[in-house]
Amino acid sequence: MRKIFRELVSLEEAKNIINKNYNYKLIQKTEKIPLIDALGRVVARDYFSSIDVPGFDRATMDGYAVKAEDTFWANEENPVEIKIIGKVEAGEVPKFEIGNKEAVEVSTGAVIPKGANAVVMVEYTERVDDKILVYKSVTPGENVLSAGSDLMAGELLVRKGTVLTAREIGMLSAAGISEVEVYKKPKVAVFSTGNEIISPGNKIEFGKIYDINWATICSAVKENGGDPIFIGIARDREEEIKRKFIEGMEIADIVISSGGTSAGVGDLVYRVINELGEPGVIVHGIAVKPGKPTVVGVVDNKLIFGLPGYPTSAFMIFELLVAPIIRKIAGLAERERAKIRARLSKKIQSVLGRREFLPVSVIKGKEGYSAYPVSGAYSAVISAIAESDGFIEIPENKVMLTEGEEVEVTLFSTLRPADLVIIGSHCIGIDLVIELMRKKRPWYVKVINVGSSGGLSAIRRGEADIAGTHLFDEVSGEYNIPYLLKFSIKNAYLIRGYFREQGLIVKKGNPKKIKGIEDLLRKDVKMINRNPGSGTRMLLDYYLKQMAMNLNDRFENLIRKINGYEIEAKSHTAVAVAVLTGKADVGLGIRSVAEMYGLDFIPLREEEYDFVIPKDKFEKQPVKDFIETLKSDEFKNEIKKRVKGIKPRDDTGEIVFQV
Repeated sequence: MRKIFRELVSLEEAKNIINKNYNYKLIQKTEKIPLIDALGRVVARDYFSSIDVPGFDRATMDGYAVKAEDTFWANEENPVEIKIIGKVEAGEVPKFEIGNKEAVEVSTGAVIPKGANAVVMVEYTERVDDKILVYKSVTPGENVLSAGSDLMAGELLVRKGTVLTAREIGMLSAAGISEVEVYKKPKVAVFSTGNEIISPGNKIEFGKIYDINWATICSAVKENGGDPIFIGIARDREEEIKRKFIEGMEIADIVISSGGTSAGVGDLVYRVINELGEPGVIVHGIAVKPGKPTVVGVVDNKLIFGLPGYPTSAFMIFELLVAPIIRKIAGLAERERAKIRARLSKKIQSVLGRREFLPVSVIKGKEGYSAYPVSGAYSAVISAIAESDGFIEIPENKVMLTEGEEVEVTLFSTLRPADLVIIGSHCIGIDLVIELMRKKRPWYVKVINVGSSGGLSAIRRGEADIAGTHLFDEVSGEYNIPYLLKFSIKNAYLIRGYFREQGLIVKKGNPKKIKGIEDLLRKDVKMINRNPGSGTRMLLDYYLKQMAMNLNDRFENLIRKINGYEIEAKSHTAVAVAVLTGKADVGLGIRSVAEMYGLDFIPLREEEYDFVIPKDKFEKQPVKDFIETLKSDEFKNEIKKRVKGIKPRDDTGEIVFQV
């Protein structure tokens, strides 16, 4: 019988429930550690200086300690003669006091003798036997660091809750403090669950996936002041998961598992937690996306989190719910993430009744920032986080955000502007150009694959430096140029790219004996499609429209007969992986990707893959480097050697059209 979630609670309710059932202060402890080991630790109390620093008037230059008033009228033409009565090195205690027209030779850092109030730099003196001629006057206090001028006794050095950097450690050291009291890092045990999970470093098997969450969660624990302890992988067996929880509770303050929380027979975590002790499960399901199947438990004031198995879900719930608690125990302030306003690049549909946290990439255009949402089943893919700059929050009562709507983006870290922004159709030829151009200069390049149409829209909005496009016009039979006009692109160049071979990607050996587009209508064939707006999707639809005409059928009727037409992938690589893993029998894509994954390829046609560049971006150095690399013999030789199905042209890299 399928289990449904208990009553879902909001994120705020989940936090309140945790606060009522868990006292983090019982876990929070301090320890004294050597100052040399204190970098990055959080100070557990205020520290004050017990001494003046320096504890004496100190020379800041090599020269002569004098009474400043004895030098007031000295210059190069009328030097002042002063008698030398001794010498003081750094660390020595002076045994004399200087009087009028007397001087003591001092080294940098030496104690200023009694009676002196300034130091004349040696460069402005001339020594003659036991006298000096002073050629430049000094003022009282010149070249002297007064006692207590750096730190005074009783002065606050470091405030409680400060994260120690080299600067604060230097302050403590200056005051003679050799060890410091800091908050202990909370120990956090981490394990993954799942029959399909294997540890990185082992050979991958069909149907298995590498454990993503262990490294992601352990790194996030460390980033938030905790001490992660990875205790391995538990298979989907109740007794094995229970053993891992017990092991974690014995060695750590908090235990985090990932996986085994979704509704259904696989939901083992909540049952196990309830068997461990009281109060057991306190939260079972949160009204958020991603992360709905989250479980939270408390046993003997040990906090237990059962995070979802999908990487993005696990990461987002950790950031929203787990990280603040680890930071409290570690003595860290709650992280205040920077926020910016941006406009959505496309329409987004959400789910009524669940607050959604949607990862986005941020691009700066002519009219401010634009947010590019992650597409597809983003909760299941780690790239949704790795390629994102932050996330937007969609309220429970909102089901749709429109294109161009202003949203608030919460940044994961400091937003680093890209040196070069490429938005458009996915192509591994671009990856090779970037690889080669970065040998010359290590530019930070951001590539967002949204399809050819999305790239042209980004050019129109001033968000992209370069857009890759391969749009076929059914009327003229031309590639790309007609679409510059259709998309109202102005003040831009079309740069010649290269030929790409498009065709059907099928499994090695072509077990379904697929020969052409007409086989997509077979009931025993399942396809994988590309996203709307991509050049590949438009090419497929062109072929299907031709087929519909030949069959005297309507295009809309024809596509309903194709198994998988509505299933979309955002890149050629995703199509190839779908075929490789058996999710589909066939998909339209480029030969180079089929070759990369050891798949068979049925050629259909050569297409023209070109680049659109706004005129006002043409003189940017990264853009110039991109074009120069695209033109180069090195690129042409490497693409022929390393990538099958992509063929440079005689005019690759040249301007072939402008609007």
